Amino acid sequence: MELYKREGNAELPAFVVDEKLNDPKLYTPSHELKDAVNVALMLGQPLLVTGEPGTGKTQLAYHVAHFFGLGKPLIFNAQTTTKAMDLFYTYDALGHFQHNQNQKSTLNKSQIEEKFIHYNALGEAIRQNTRMVVLIDEIDKAPRDFPNDILFAIEQLSFQIKEIQRHFKAKNENRPIIIITSNSEKNLPDAFMRRVVYHHIQFPNSEELLYILSKRLDGIALTDMKRIVDHFYKIRNLHLKKPPSTAELIYWALLLQKINFPIVSLDNPTNYETRDQLLMTYAVLAKNKEDLAMLNAMD
Repeated sequence: MELYKREGNAELPAFVVDEKLNDPKLYTPSHELKDAVNVALMLGQPLLVTGEPGTGKTQLAYHVAHFFGLGKPLIFNAQTTTKAMDLFYTYDALGHFQHNQNQKSTLNKSQIEEKFIHYNALGEAIRQNTRMVVLIDEIDKAPRDFPNDILFAIEQLSFQIKEIQRHFKAKNENRPIIIITSNSEKNLPDAFMRRVVYHHIQFPNSEELLYILSKRLDGIALTDMKRIVDHFYKIRNLHLKKPPSTAELIYWALLLQKINFPIVSLDNPTNYETRDQLLMTYAVLAKNKEDLAMLNAMD
């Protein structure tokens, strides 16, 4: 395979998206995670999911939405500047001001809503008043008061748009399925934790990783998949600053397949060319120069 090597007459390889890599029906939740989802559904409470990056927290929302035939989840990505009301809607105050400065006509409430109100994930679910999955991703990035500030609105399924004096309230039978993720970068308030269902996704063991690979990738022999998983665990045991995740394992295995790497040589490259190929693939697994140097020096 000729990639970024020959200048001038090199042929750019075609890129084909592998739909199986992110197919929600191929997501493999543990029995414990399934139980946590069921508890949250029965109680009508948000499900808080923690775990190291790449263990499938975000993908869980897509899987649950697919499983129950609810379309794609509505997603809200928490930021350091996030305010509670941002979960429901955002108001383009500057745009509204500029319109008032440049136009003589005064907008009515419906026109203001259409032009300057944008409904975000939970607000859209409440406004639609139908069952949807709402993902609040990486809530630990938001200011500390954010989780407590949204509790009342989540429980009441209601919010107010003060700019147009409009109130939305959903029926209990149309309660959104709310999945919240956290990378556990900071502790969440006790009041918030008391009102959610909690589950921590443990990193998969070797058998679970082998099963995940077998569902996501075609054309790799089971014995080769086992060698890939074993080598991957050898890398994780190096105690890198940023250990590679399940998602990175899948992409690494796909890369090994694309370059036709001899999997039998993973732990003992037979020549310099094979070793160079292997070192090239570590760019998928290492995310800083210290970790990359440690992989390059690995026996």
